[in-house]
Amino acid sequence: MSRRIALLAAAALAAGSGLAVLPTQAQAATVVVSNSTDLSNALRNATPGTVIQVRGGTYYPTATLESTANGTSASRITLTAYGSETVRIDGSNLPDGDWIFKLTADYWSVSDITFQNSPDSAVVCQSCTGSDWNNIKTINGGDSGFTLTGDGTVNNTVRNIDSYGHYDAASHGENADGIAVKYGSGTGNLITGARLYNNSDDGIDFWSFSSPVTVEHTWAFGNGENRWSDSSFAGDGNGYKLGGDGEVVAHVVNNSAAWDNAGNGFTENSNTGAIVINRTTAYSNGKWGYYFATGAGRLGRNLAVSNGSGLVSRGSSVVSSGNNWDSGISTPAFRSTNASTTYNARQSDGSLPVTTFLTTGSTTIGATMD
Repeated sequence: MSRRIALLAAAALAAGSGLAVLPTQAQAATVVVSNSTDLSNALRNATPGTVIQVRGGTYYPTATLESTANGTSASRITLTAYGSETVRIDGSNLPDGDWIFKLTADYWSVSDITFQNSPDSAVVCQSCTGSDWNNIKTINGGDSGFTLTGDGTVNNTVRNIDSYGHYDAASHGENADGIAVKYGSGTGNLITGARLYNNSDDGIDFWSFSSPVTVEHTWAFGNGENRWSDSSFAGDGNGYKLGGDGEVVAHVVNNSAAWDNAGNGFTENSNTGAIVINRTTAYSNGKWGYYFATGAGRLGRNLAVSNGSGLVSRGSSVVSSGNNWDSGISTPAFRSTNASTTYNARQSDGSLPVTTFLTTGSTTIGATMD
């Protein structure tokens, strides 16, 4: 105890109070910002427990917004919209090659913000631990919309994200994904409730990430189509690209769907690990519904219909059970093949919109589309 605190305590007792009233620790600040400069400063100067609330409007930063400030598991740093106000952070005034938001920090919660028109990637979380992203949008950027990358990428959750319209002109659409988990490692990462569509490359790409990632309740559609009139267009257009660059890793995809992608619905992409694909649906993709020709995928209770190259390409090491290409398994009828409702607004809790598209009522096979 410092000398000053000891004297205060003694004074209180001498006054006959019977209790020593000690100074309390200062509470972390709630910071309300309404311009790009204040937002940048708040991000940089945050401390554990800081809550940054962004007033409604469109912000045009002239440099990447970034932070290396760590929260803790018990005292997170929060970045969110003020109340129910609509916040858009627009990268139109950033230099070529810049990202809108770069986080190299632990235990952040980011919610209810749209990141749009980035010259390069919109949001990059580098070697983050324990970050939580909820109800954000990344729209019309110059590379992948949302990226987790780097070693030490641990226990991050990406929930209820919409990521669409991304296109990297310099590489003719070869790199811009809805979500990229690339070039790194770390366990406990979860993507849930994502809607990833109309990106030039893939919906999800796990290229050169060496630890398992779990995906659930996610839709990937319309990726890899040349919407930019690029005569040298090079987008792959897979719904779920689950590996690459020699990594052997058992990613998991549950209760998710891929449709109208130019490439495969779900693909190992040379990952020979025991990838688990369970209760998913691949519909009307340009190539295979499921491409697992060289790996040791575990495919169970999946539904493939009307894919350009066929239902499934699977090698001898694949374990396949309860899928509609397996012997004795029937193909249930879809209630609807009209995808228009999948573009509707999300539900009040941020979850995917209610739809009958690609639903069958089956309790045993295919995505439930929720």
